[in-house]
Amino acid sequence: MAGITGTTPPHFATPTGGYDDAATERWAPEPDKRPGRTAFQRDRARVLHSAALRRLAGKTQVVTPGSRSQEWDASPRTRLTHSLECAQVGRELGAALGCDPDLVEAACLAHDMGHPPFGHNGEQALNDFAADCGGFEGNAQSLRLLTRIEPKRFVRFTETSDPVSVGLNLTRATLDAATKYPWPRGAHPIRPDSLKFGVYEDDLPVFGWAREGAPADRTCFEAQVMDWSDDVAYSVHDFEDGLHAGHVVPAALSSGTERRGIWAVAIGRYVPRDTDPRELSDALDRLMAQEWWPRGYDGSAVAQSRLKDATSQLIGRFCLAAEAATREAYGTGPLTRYAAELVVPRTARLECAVLKAVADRYVMQRAEQAALRADQRIVLAELAEALTARAPEGLDPQFRALFDAAADDRARKRVLVDQIASFTDAAARSLHTELTGRT
Repeated sequence: MAGITGTTPPHFATPTGGYDDAATERWAPEPDKRPGRTAFQRDRARVLHSAALRRLAGKTQVVTPGSRSQEWDASPRTRLTHSLECAQVGRELGAALGCDPDLVEAACLAHDMGHPPFGHNGEQALNDFAADCGGFEGNAQSLRLLTRIEPKRFVRFTETSDPVSVGLNLTRATLDAATKYPWPRGAHPIRPDSLKFGVYEDDLPVFGWAREGAPADRTCFEAQVMDWSDDVAYSVHDFEDGLHAGHVVPAALSSGTERRGIWAVAIGRYVPRDTDPRELSDALDRLMAQEWWPRGYDGSAVAQSRLKDATSQLIGRFCLAAEAATREAYGTGPLTRYAAELVVPRTARLECAVLKAVADRYVMQRAEQAALRADQRIVLAELAEALTARAPEGLDPQFRALFDAAADDRARKRVLVDQIASFTDAAARSLHTELTGRT
């Protein structure tokens, strides 16, 4: 599918492993503003300066922003701090493997920009609301935001047509690198019933342009680096936050009873269902045998320092494992686009999964968190119902204009979904109170 300029399919990687002209092409052509700056440096700057990225500061990662549920003042992570940390991990890992570091960093910064208020809980609530207009998925929403919603660049498709937003107008390679799930709803290559997908139906034109010539259902190398960096960042940092808050007690991880509970969380959610629990036990044992593994946490400066060192050691361990295995498979040259696959050893994936399961069991499954998530679902459901009944009242000017211009009820509902997804946690609650009179 050709873009605005009718491009030919990209070659993805030159014989030397670099990036060709198609990789740096934009959906809407535009001149460089400053000589000497690369296309990927421009992409990184556009994502970094976007309002959508800033709004992630007010969106839930694990602990709701501003909550005081933790015993220690741990300043728990938000979607924004997670994205910044993911970007740092991805930039260094990508550079070590020969990727353009600005490209990988831009993809890491952008990967969660479409997530709604209240984290994955909000994602599920919006998917229920949007069931009859294409559903909701945070990754598909990220693509929509990058290519349509975030106001940066407007173009005319014809001389007589009205200007149309092309979002941040990022390069083909950056959009591809930010795409975790390169298929539409219901088209998962292995599990058609999967809720994971990367593009809504009405965003297929730009998706098709970004994926021109790409192997079907295959993510590019930079997207694989971004995805592993995301896993590493949130598994390690959620574990760190759990220790900070006093919810994860290292000594308890030696208990057989506690371990069985952790394996139950891990199997089916973070690892395949046929995973042998003994492999998970071995993975946790390997981590606990390390000299830097935290033995306890009392909130003192020394304890904070030791925990931060453990965090650094874990990130380095997971990244170096992937780097070494990938280099062993593909050699020492630069690895880009579709010239290679990121190789992550099974041992590293299992260790990462164990950390996710620990944070899940001791932080996300706490009774107060379950009650909070139930309240959040009610807030979003009632907010969606109120907006549906009163729209365009309650819509920001940007979305009100889109609502007024929408062709049918399905398109108008998608505008409501876009508006709600853009809210921070606090903004969603505030508008919910304003429209319903309930807190």
